[in-house]
Amino acid sequence: MPDAKIKQRILLVEESATLRYILGKILQKQGLELLSVDSFNSAIDTLQNVTLNLDGIIVGWPNYENFEESTRLLVLLDREPYSEIPVILLANDAEVELLSWMSTRRKTALVPWENYQEVTTSLATLLAPGQEIIEERRQTTRGERTTRVLFVDDSKSIRTYYKRLLERNGYQVETAESVKQAYDIATNQPIDIAIVDYFMPDENGYVLCQKLRDDERTANIRTAVITGTYLDSVIRDCLQAGAIECMFKNEAEELFLARLSAMRRFIEVQYSIEQQRERLQAILESVGEGVYGVDNNGQLTFVNHATLKVLGADDDDSLIGKSAFDALHYSDDDSHADDQLRDAYGKDARLHCWETRFKHHSGKPIPVECTVHPLKLNGKQDGSVIAFRDISNQKLLEEKLRWQATHDHLTDLYNRRYFESYLEKEIKDAQRTDIMNALVYIDLDRFKYVNDTAGHDTGDRILLEISRVLSKELRRSDVMARIGGDEFAILLKNVDSALAVKLANEYRAALNNISVNGGQQIYHVHASFGVAMLDDENMTAGDLMANADIACHIAKRMGRNQSHLYDQGSDERNVMGTELGWSSRIRAALDNDDFELHYQPIVSMADINLNNLPAQDGTIWQAFVNGNDGAFHYEVLVRMRGENGELYYPNAFLPTAERFKLMVELDMWVLENALKDISASGNPKGKVTLSINLSGHSLDDDDAQSNIIKLLQKHNVPPSSIVFEITETSAIANLEQANRFIRDLCGIGCRFSLDDFGSGFCSFAQLKNLPTNLVKIDGQFVKSMARGATDRAIVTAMNDVAHSLGRYTVAEYVESPEVLRLLKICGVDKVQGNYVSRPLTELPCINVVNLHKRASSE
Repeated sequence: MPDAKIKQRILLVEESATLRYILGKILQKQGLELLSVDSFNSAIDTLQNVTLNLDGIIVGWPNYENFEESTRLLVLLDREPYSEIPVILLANDAEVELLSWMSTRRKTALVPWENYQEVTTSLATLLAPGQEIIEERRQTTRGERTTRVLFVDDSKSIRTYYKRLLERNGYQVETAESVKQAYDIATNQPIDIAIVDYFMPDENGYVLCQKLRDDERTANIRTAVITGTYLDSVIRDCLQAGAIECMFKNEAEELFLARLSAMRRFIEVQYSIEQQRERLQAILESVGEGVYGVDNNGQLTFVNHATLKVLGADDDDSLIGKSAFDALHYSDDDSHADDQLRDAYGKDARLHCWETRFKHHSGKPIPVECTVHPLKLNGKQDGSVIAFRDISNQKLLEEKLRWQATHDHLTDLYNRRYFESYLEKEIKDAQRTDIMNALVYIDLDRFKYVNDTAGHDTGDRILLEISRVLSKELRRSDVMARIGGDEFAILLKNVDSALAVKLANEYRAALNNISVNGGQQIYHVHASFGVAMLDDENMTAGDLMANADIACHIAKRMGRNQSHLYDQGSDERNVMGTELGWSSRIRAALDNDDFELHYQPIVSMADINLNNLPAQDGTIWQAFVNGNDGAFHYEVLVRMRGENGELYYPNAFLPTAERFKLMVELDMWVLENALKDISASGNPKGKVTLSINLSGHSLDDDDAQSNIIKLLQKHNVPPSSIVFEITETSAIANLEQANRFIRDLCGIGCRFSLDDFGSGFCSFAQLKNLPTNLVKIDGQFVKSMARGATDRAIVTAMNDVAHSLGRYTVAEYVESPEVLRLLKICGVDKVQGNYVSRPLTELPCINVVNLHKRASSE
């Protein structure tokens, strides 16, 4: 019985869980044994400390700066026992240093990430049994290359003498007796050196020198004239005809060979340079991204094949020697007023990830991302090398995400975030023009009853029908948004109060005509309308929304299915007491410690067994506790206790806390009490990690940073145990301040997470500029993944964007095993939600957890 085939073992080094999963599937389908590590440090430790019989190594090259670890790995791969193992590098943007390293190492290949499917083909080529023989043969040819000499003389005895002399000294020799015969040999065989007798019967030797010089097929042959007579005219004729050396038949063999050896050394150096150039050119052509060079004047000096492919050009002849700006850059009426790429050409300047547009051969613009490196030879500026990639697909994805970030994914109406920003802009415009606008706030009556009795599918159909009917009724100038589960808002432009109320009543009447079949029952739609006028020059968008909301609540108290116009004199008094009452209760809660903290576990996807997932909430957390070595991660959630012991959730008191500027105090209360709990839990070596929310008010507060550091020191909690969660809104509101705040606290060991990632497009545009470690994918997309492909695609896209920038991902609102499985497919790193575990009322002590584990195992 034949022996079973031994699997070839491959080491995969890739930091992204998503990309590691994809590559693992591809390689395992090829019958390869796979060993995966998730960081450069892990790869280095594995290669240094463990004896592995590896057949190949695949390295996913990072997009962010990770030079120290990557350099150490490259040095290790150049040493025994790994120097002869095939290596494949997967990279988006190959640096010059990386290409240089590849050029000196055997059995190394570069595969662009966009062509990652070619990994198996490249690996099979490098692992082929004949490959090593081919490589060794090529190295031997390079190291022991024989110089080919053509010796021309009409005397047979002289030809024989010199042929034997040259062959004894390692030359490969062809002989000819005439100019014609020699020229035929030179044009049909590879020749390095031609030694030509000057005096011959038909034509003298300088004629052959001229022919060899003038024919492009033989122009690289180095020619020397040999003669038995020293004549100045002979030497002059030969040098003018292209000969570089004049030899004499009566000189010593040693001198003849020394002259010839000098010519051979030049040829070998030239050959080595040419081989190196061809190797570098091959590497350049293998790079999936476009690469081109310019001189100090911005003229194109070279382009690789990928450049021609992106631009739709047939060959490089149409580009070489032309201005890179004129040949590549797309021009329109106002572009290139501040083109940093053009300004960097031929200068001692670097650019990284600069976005601009190139022009396709058809004339269409191509969005590209460029990286520029100055090229220096012997310490002097000698142009620039530019690497670029076509980001058309990325731009299409960004456009899709931008639309998703500003629109409600069910009704396709604008969402609350966009509507509020649009409202701010319209308020400023109205203040300049004295145009009166109005805001209509719509809240469906008893919509919860529909969802509870007929189900969410019927509720969704009602919402879709409402958006269709109202969109049809709206005037062209009006703007509508869905701002909540059963809430809509309409901005009416250029209206007085009478017209605003009239339009609101018309829209309300249109809704009364809607009926939706919910199985065995017909559901009708009714709504309460609140109308608020933009009639105060000092009014903000928040004020206008609050006024319309108040009017809507009054309409509901009037019996529902009513419209009410906000009146500042009477309506504000109805709610002011409520607002002031909440602010007083928040102040009292801060003074009397009437807040309490809950802790919701965050679990790594790698620690969850997806086989036979339990139906009961919290079972996953219990299994994790039983099998964990004491490393736990929780999000800190704040609740406020009422007078009768009832608990209020943040959405009840945070808006008032923000309005009355109590958020910084609340943030510090949460932080201090969380630090007390983590200190009391027995946190050895930072095994417990807490994610704590920070408001935008704290990011802007001058003393918040120093107070955070003091609290960490006071409770002796390592900064690495704390992850601060910030929302994109608070970070982008003052990006420079947020960056400084984050970098300073990261400098002492704290980490940061971008919360509600994807709820606004600015997080996609600015994520690479915010030094966060994690991103938390917005729960509105996560909880709907099992109900539609759109949300799954959005979560996958957000996860890939985060991973491509080196961030880990956390998905919140995980409420079912179906959603958990989908998140695994998407490649999300960590999960949080009631299905994993509901929030715990206290932070478990490490000793208690370990005791529980021991009891479970006994």
